[in-house]
Amino acid sequence: MYEQIMEQITTKVMAGDWRPGQSLPSIRELASASSVSVITVKRAYLELERAGVIVTRQGKGSFVAETQDLAKQLVRDEFDAHLMGMVGAAHKLGMDGKEVVEHVSAAMVATAPDVSNSKAINAKTSTNSSLTRIIK
Repeated sequence: MYEQIMEQITTKVMAGDWRPGQSLPSIRELASASSVSVITVKRAYLELERAGVIVTRQGKGSFVAETQDLAKQLVRDEFDAHLMGMVGAAHKLGMDGKEVVEHVSAAMVATAPDVSNSKAINAKTSTNSSLTRIIK
């Protein structure tokens, strides 16, 4: 459950829906609204803080980190994770580097980047959970 909370908060930051310095719901508020333990939300916030996504100020709450390129770094981290999965699959298939590059090149040509569409998909996915109502 804490991973879902982390994913939804990270998605909002990556999409630019939450700006640097913007406050997050309190741990108790989010726990109550999402019907999870305070400990679960606290763990999610601690992990997000370790990852540099949020900062917590004693007595003031948690905020989106002020890092200039945070959203870009989060997207790059996500890309790297997918890339490692793709490389693993290529090894299982016995593909060499040239074949992988050809497949990636073909995919890049076949798909047009549509940032607004990915934001819409993320928004649609997250609106289905009770967590999203409080994380807005």
